[in-house]
Amino acid sequence: MWWTTDQTIQETFAASTRESVDVDLTGLVDIYSSGGQAELEKRIDDRLALNPTDGVRAHYLLANRSGKRIAGDLTEWPDLDPAISESGEIAIGNRSEAYARATLISENLQLLVAHEQPERSFLLARVSLVFLLGGAVFVGCTALFAQIASVRVRDRVSRVSDAFRRHDEPALDRMAAPRNPDEIDQIASQASQAVRRARQLTQAYRDTSEQIAHEIRTPLMHLDSRIMKAIARQPDQSTTAELLEARADIKRLVSTLEALLDIAASQADRGDWKGMNPVDFSSTVRQICELYQDSAEDAGYHLKWEIAEDVNVLGDEAQLRRIVTNLLDNAFKYNRPGGDITVSLQPGPRLSVVDQGPGIPAAEREKIFERFYRGTTAGSDTQGSGMGLALARAIAQRHDLFLGICDNEGGARFVLSPSEGSECV
Repeated sequence: MWWTTDQTIQETFAASTRESVDVDLTGLVDIYSSGGQAELEKRIDDRLALNPTDGVRAHYLLANRSGKRIAGDLTEWPDLDPAISESGEIAIGNRSEAYARATLISENLQLLVAHEQPERSFLLARVSLVFLLGGAVFVGCTALFAQIASVRVRDRVSRVSDAFRRHDEPALDRMAAPRNPDEIDQIASQASQAVRRARQLTQAYRDTSEQIAHEIRTPLMHLDSRIMKAIARQPDQSTTAELLEARADIKRLVSTLEALLDIAASQADRGDWKGMNPVDFSSTVRQICELYQDSAEDAGYHLKWEIAEDVNVLGDEAQLRRIVTNLLDNAFKYNRPGGDITVSLQPGPRLSVVDQGPGIPAAEREKIFERFYRGTTAGSDTQGSGMGLALARAIAQRHDLFLGICDNEGGARFVLSPSEGSECV
């Protein structure tokens, strides 16, 4: 646009100069026609004597057919043919140029009129400055509007993200039916509907699981009660032992069922922070260690702990306690006689439980977190259903944490850390 304006201004100046030359030349020709050569020479001298107010100087040359000067301020005839009234740019001295037109006014006389181009550099500079300032204002306004639009879009996307992250059901319901939907609203609406559907499926899954668990748990509890009554009748020693073993099997079955339900619930709630509260994890781990101290002494183990103060975690305290107790129960099961069990808690949080048992082969370090899997190092007399570590990892994932196992010289080292890959650093 600036280039077009610049060219238009220059063309306008040029057209104005051509027109003024033609008018001036026509006037002098009329003077010659009416007053003769002497009158023409006088008028040329008069015009040269004038001081132009617009700064545009005029130049004249009246000459014979051979180009010899008769009147005017120019001394030499330029390369313009008066026979055809030729026009063009001519040099005025060493520094200036002018637009000129030549014409024959009689058989022996020829006349040249030239006007210098008006000074236009100042005007062009002003126009350039206006365009520069206007462009700067335009770019500034565009950048400002873009920034405002960007902030609004980021704010809307942030609100949508926060609603999904916090599971803000009223906000999600509003996004599912926007009044004047645009592209962002449509995406949010579709995502909200998908989340609502997933929420309904999760609730249906929970209801079904709880119903199944109830249908299984109730007859098992009735069966356990009948076994207790049979034991109370004091049968022979062999029968009593079998009844006690059956009762232990029932308890393991109920425990396995409850662990499965807890794993499913933790996996279903993964990423849902509803109901989460700040937990003093330092205090929780210390209380559990103190609680297990007597059991460790009874089992011949040396339980020691090193717990940093003020390690807080956003989560469910009961579930976090279960991670710690499951890891300690696992250490109690597989530790060597008289071995040490060490619990450490550092900010992060970074919780480690180390024992001096047989350890876990590298090939099994992921498998042991699968449901029902029991490592090859577990003896036949080691009790357990293979659900403890699977449940602990599911709870960790529910809290956006990672539970893994790291290299350790003699024994196993389980580490709870903020993300996968950082547990063994």
